[in-house]
Amino acid sequence: MIDIDQRAADGGEAKPEDAAPGPHAGLPRDLPPALRLPLERHWLALMLLAWLAIAGWFVWDRWTGIRWLSLGDTDDNMRLMQVRGLLAGQDWYDLRQYRMNPPAGFDIHWSRIVDLPIAGLILLFRQFTTPAMAERLACGIAPLLPLGVALVALGTTVRRLVGLAWWPVAVLFLLVGAAQTMSMFMPLRIDHHGWQLACLAVTVAGLCDPRGPRGGALVGLASVVSLAIGLEMLPYIAMAGVILTLRWVWDAGEERRLDAYAVSLGLGGAAAFAAFSSTANWALRCDAFTPVWLAVVVAAGVALYILAFLSPRAVIVRLALAVAVGAGIAIGFASFFPQCLGRPEQVSPELARTWLDNVREAKPVYAHPFRVAFPIVTLPVVGLIGALVAAWRARRGPWAVGWAAVALFTAFATAMLAWQTRAGPAAQLLAIPGAVALAAIAFPWILGHRLMPVRVIGAVLAFVIVSGSFATLAIQWLHIDPPSAYTRRVNAATGECMRTSRLMTLNRYPAATVFTFVDLGPRLITVTHHRAIAGPYHRNGAAILDVQHAFSRSPEQARAIMKRHGATLLLLCPNMAESTIYRSRNPGGFYDRMAHGMKYDWLTPLPLPAKSPYRLYRIS
Repeated sequence: MIDIDQRAADGGEAKPEDAAPGPHAGLPRDLPPALRLPLERHWLALMLLAWLAIAGWFVWDRWTGIRWLSLGDTDDNMRLMQVRGLLAGQDWYDLRQYRMNPPAGFDIHWSRIVDLPIAGLILLFRQFTTPAMAERLACGIAPLLPLGVALVALGTTVRRLVGLAWWPVAVLFLLVGAAQTMSMFMPLRIDHHGWQLACLAVTVAGLCDPRGPRGGALVGLASVVSLAIGLEMLPYIAMAGVILTLRWVWDAGEERRLDAYAVSLGLGGAAAFAAFSSTANWALRCDAFTPVWLAVVVAAGVALYILAFLSPRAVIVRLALAVAVGAGIAIGFASFFPQCLGRPEQVSPELARTWLDNVREAKPVYAHPFRVAFPIVTLPVVGLIGALVAAWRARRGPWAVGWAAVALFTAFATAMLAWQTRAGPAAQLLAIPGAVALAAIAFPWILGHRLMPVRVIGAVLAFVIVSGSFATLAIQWLHIDPPSAYTRRVNAATGECMRTSRLMTLNRYPAATVFTFVDLGPRLITVTHHRAIAGPYHRNGAAILDVQHAFSRSPEQARAIMKRHGATLLLLCPNMAESTIYRSRNPGGFYDRMAHGMKYDWLTPLPLPAKSPYRLYRIS
């Protein structure tokens, strides 16, 4: 354990909450003080410098994509359209996208929270460059802001639970072992997942905070911000509340932590709803932070505040009260909002069958190829083992509860992978403290060994194993379960269909409503001046089904649907991933016939540049 009195004598500020009686406090004893002490004393400044260096590297590495505004995900494109609308004067509470499914448009279920930093960066860069370049720079830099928040929160957690100077290892493990997590912070990944992961990292830091009121408030505020952004982290938010309540059940002295959490959750939830919920989200819907979830948050806040106020001495009484509160909230939710007991998207059975049930990230990890699943689960499993070992080693110390919270959270996130693969980024993020704990146990022993080969080879092996990076290295070097030639061909074709330079050629034609694939719609309206019918968003469900029906059914039905939507152009991109679905599932349907060269007198081919991946037609 680090000697606090010695740190004070050395000039460092002695803070009891910084002492970390984890599995190994501080770095190995023989580390030069000239290196160890700055890591302990000036960690925040060094962390920010590390973040700036990492951000600079990623911007440089991804510069070509930034320059071409290569927003690869449909959600990133729609996020930019939402920001454009805000900067163009669209009402703060109006999140309707009017260039999708015109003329009425459709309401996106997000909020304005994530729009703010992107819009702020655009306005800043407009002072120095063109509006188009300002937009590209903002999209490149904005995702790196939540990365900074996540790094500081992770560093705080590791300093408290492992040791004051072990935070650089957490940064390294995040960079080399948590590929899915890092993918959410990459330049141009401007959708909301990075900010939600940052909120999750702050939540873990709050759970481990030795100062109860501060920790409870952090957990509550991070929870409501994440909820106001979207419901993707709802299971983790609920788990954080359960962990805090269990801390209070175990120790009545935790009432101030629970009290602060309850107040910040209830009042923060009400404030977030008032400030950020769109007009469309004032309805009793289940897919966003609507009055449904606001009622749950406020009720939980009030109930937990009462529990903290009462704080009976007997553990069994506190447990009974906690169970009663949980049961009461669950029963009330089922009674008042029975429509939300099923899928929160509330899509039709047909749309669930043809689209939502087939989303890859919504499938369990074991349903994916080994080359995909193995790197996702490796770090969470390593981190869970580390958290359990650390919790056992700290079982009689003051940080036992902190490690128990991390172990519970990591176990929950790892189990979530058996439900949906989209839990991967959160599971990898939550695994970092446990993985660093294993490193803090293994590295001092290895580096202190008398044999040089053990020190060198052992350190390398320990790093690639404990960081989880061995999984990715094994897949790459051994070519395990490589993708098929067909998959590579489809992925390449899809990339061509989304390319900015290719889509911009469509601007030679006057702005029109274009009937095209669902997955191409958001990219089309972002890069060109045209309008589209549908994007992959459940509130756009009727339009999605219309596109599916048009491409899957007879040519006569396809024409009727296109005319009903006012489409004057038909855009096809052969071999795009979505197009292969229409061909394989609906032989003889409209798209299958078009792919086989059928011609119709109501479709007039329009010229495009040589080597264009598209086929464009005028609809009459």
